[in-house]
Amino acid sequence: MLHHLQFTWKEISILPVQWHALCLGLFASIIAPFGGFFASGFKRAFKIKDFGDSIPGHGGITDRMDCQMVMAVFAYIYLQSFVVREGISVDMILDQIMASLSLEEQQILVMKLGQILQERVG
Repeated sequence: MLHHLQFTWKEISILPVQWHALCLGLFASIIAPFGGFFASGFKRAFKIKDFGDSIPGHGGITDRMDCQMVMAVFAYIYLQSFVVREGISVDMILDQIMASLSLEEQQILVMKLGQILQERVG
């Protein structure tokens, strides 16, 4: 399913994967950095300077991954909510296929499926 944006000078076609990339990218650049602030508050509450000492002067690996933890949670929820479809049926698949085909292509598809079924039965 393509979405079309019409400007006075040009038309742009945007694929669903591009919308998903835009949403994930915006979250990663605007919200995920607050994971560092959350981790700092957590460390202050427990009077800890760093989560480890594996990287001298920078704390542990967890200190370098604050934003990634927030991003991982968001990405999982986003994928489960907007990308992964539960209960895909034959009707849904056929509707998507038929919407993108011309009438002539639909007729060819039906004939080919009929031939395939006859070969399997006969």
